[in-house]
Parts: sequence; structure tokens; C-alpha cells
Amino acid sequence: MIVPVPPDPYPAPDPDPDPAVPPPLTLDAAKALQGMLGAEIGPGLGERELDGVEARFGFTFAADHRTFLAAGLPLGSPSWPDWRNGDPEDLARRLARPVEGVLFDVEHNRFWHPRWSPRPTGTAEAVRVARAELATVPQLVPVYGHRYLPGTAGAWGHPVLSVHQTDIILYGNDLADYVRREFTGRSSSLFARATVGFWSYFVGSGPSIDVTAPTPYRPYAVTAPEAVEQLRILALERLLGRRHHPEQLIEAGLTALVLDVESESLPLLAGLTRAEHGEAEALFRRVLTELGLAPETGTGAVTEASARWELVRWWLRLAVNGALTPAAGGDLITYEGWEPLGRPPALRPLVDLVEAYHVASDGAGTEAAGSGTRERAAAAIVAEAEALLAGPWPPPTTTTPTPTPTATARSAGRTAARKRQALG
Repeated sequence: MIVPVPPDPYPAPDPDPDPAVPPPLTLDAAKALQGMLGAEIGPGLGERELDGVEARFGFTFAADHRTFLAAGLPLGSPSWPDWRNGDPEDLARRLARPVEGVLFDVEHNRFWHPRWSPRPTGTAEAVRVARAELATVPQLVPVYGHRYLPGTAGAWGHPVLSVHQTDIILYGNDLADYVRREFTGRSSSLFARATVGFWSYFVGSGPSIDVTAPTPYRPYAVTAPEAVEQLRILALERLLGRRHHPEQLIEAGLTALVLDVESESLPLLAGLTRAEHGEAEALFRRVLTELGLAPETGTGAVTEASARWELVRWWLRLAVNGALTPAAGGDLITYEGWEPLGRPPALRPLVDLVEAYHVASDGAGTEAAGSGTRERAAAAIVAEAEALLAGPWPPPTTTTPTPTPTATARSAGRTAARKRQALG
């Protein structure tokens, strides 16, 4: 009798017809990558040590992760897991963190995966059902800080995921690409692939903020000039390739119309129905042209650098006035400002504070979550944003940042913008 194999409840997205699969990682290549880390490198883990770690904690390293650790064991920072002499309880907490983060959002933020059975009405029962479901998903294994690789024996080429609760993004096409991106600011031109079913949901369609999408913020315009400014910022985002959702374009148009901004096409944009959303982009372009806001036209072409600096200033303002959460605004500034602009030192203190906020959030679901640490970190982000806005703009590029008390908690390169609920 042949027993049928049950289908994967969390299938990964269908691969591209011609996927750009990275080559297997070699020991020599792994050693070269470790030379980029600026970290102490201890002797590599032998096969028996690697097997012992897997047996002790009940997971498997992916093939490239094993090769990386066999080439050398990065040390000298608490962000690197010490698989040889580290505290077993600390390592177990790191391994449990992705699942516990999802459970925290189930309990506190009403998250529920669409492939699970209907959510129970009681919170405690919902958490129990979610925990049972999560026991079947692929294990994520910590690489550095919040960066994880799927633990799939014998496999290589999984993308590295940056994980914070259900804020999960691709942070490298594979382990080698991740190291180059995190520690040198360079990344591959290959397209990162979501390869593991359950976790791919968050990367592709989960309840999250895509860093390439327009800024998620509470509309704040109360005057015509502010409404025009919002349209101009959307135009700058479009110039840099950040996607526009029709609802956001229509909302911006409606806000401007109500505040008496004059444009022939504005009533048409503001009055689009859901069935007419396909017309939003063309009408938005016409509005920009009529208002003289299209950045690719007129005298004095807008450069990418100047557009990014303008967006950074806008995100700082939104974080200060409460239209955007400090963490979400800081994430956007880190990923879409600090990194593409060559990591200007003037923004480094803010980046440090954003990382400190996420480190403080590691205690989510424990007493640490309510201790006020995260709230103080958020307040520090706002204070730094106010200081930046009070100075010259753009900030001097040669400024040497003052070290902050939280700098030791900073990962070498901040995460790409966390995909979090910024509207709540």
C-alpha cells in the first residue's frame, strides 16, 4: 500500500523559469567573506562539532552555513552566535526568537496566517493553535543578530532573512551576498528568491511594509502648501522607483482637492472609484505636470542624491510630528537614505538609535517589553530627528558622529526597513 505524501501546507512561490541560483559556497570563499567582517575569527567548527550543535538544539544548518562556520567562527560581538562556547540558553533563545515573535503578533497584533484554521475567539486558544502550527514550519537559524538562514540540510542558496516578529524581509540573495551587503554596503545584482514556504508568506504578501513601496503614514496636510508637498514627495518616491498604490495616489489627490489646490486633473484623480484604479497612475502624472511638480521636467534636474536627502528630511518630519512611527521612519531613513547615500556620518547616530530600538524589542512578550526601554529608544529617535532638522540641510558630509551609549548594540549595517504596522 502506498501512503500518499501530504502536500506542503506552506508552499514556496513558484520559482522563476530561469532562477539566478548562487553557486555553492567553498571554504576559500567563506574565508574571504570572513575577512570582510572586521571581527575576531576563531577556529572553524569541525564536522563533529557541527553535528553536535545540531543534535543538541534539534535543527540543521544549511550547507552554506555549515561551510561558513567550518571556515571560521566569528567572535567578539554578541550579535554573532558562539556555537562552540556560547551560553546554551542564549543560543536556544536565538533559535526560538522567530517563532516567539510570530506568537507575540498573534497575541498582541491580531496576526493570523491565512492557511491556518479559523482563528479562535479567545486569545489564549489562538496562541495555542498558532504554536501547534508553528511547530511544523522550517527552522530559522541565526547568522548574525536578527539575520537568519533557513535550516535545510544539504541545501545552499537560501536567502538570508531579517526577522523581527512578523516584520520579515530578504536581506541577501544568499549567505555570501548577505555578508557583502551587511558589512561592506555592496550587494549582488541577482534577484533574491523566497525559498521556504511559511516564511515566504511574510516576504511576499504578509502584513508588512515593503521598503520599495510609498511611505506608510497618517495624512497630516491641513493647508494647501502641505498637500502640494505630499504630492511632491510622492513624485520623488516615483523618481527613485518606489511603487505607488492607487489608493495612496487617490488619497493624496483628494486631500489636495479638499484643501483647494487647483489642478485641472485633480478632481478626476480624487474621484476615481475602485473599478477605475488603473487610471490613477496616468492621472497622477498629469497632476504633477499641471502643478509643476514632475521632478524629471523643468530646469535644474533632480539628482538621485538630492531626492534621497529630501525624502530623509520628510521622514524625519513625519517621525517628529507622529505621522510615522519613529522605528518605521528610522528604518526607511536607514535603508533608503543612509545606505544608498554612502552611509553619511551625520545620519549614523540616528541609525544607531534605530538599531537600539530593535534590540530593545527583542524582549517582546516578556517583562522587558513593558519596561519602557523601547519607549525610551523611540523617544531618542525623535530627539535625534529634531536635532537633524534643526541643523543645516543636507547635513555636512564630513561630520564625525558623537558615539551614543547604544552604539554597542548596533549591527554593522542596519536592517532594510522592517515590514511593520506603521499606521497603528
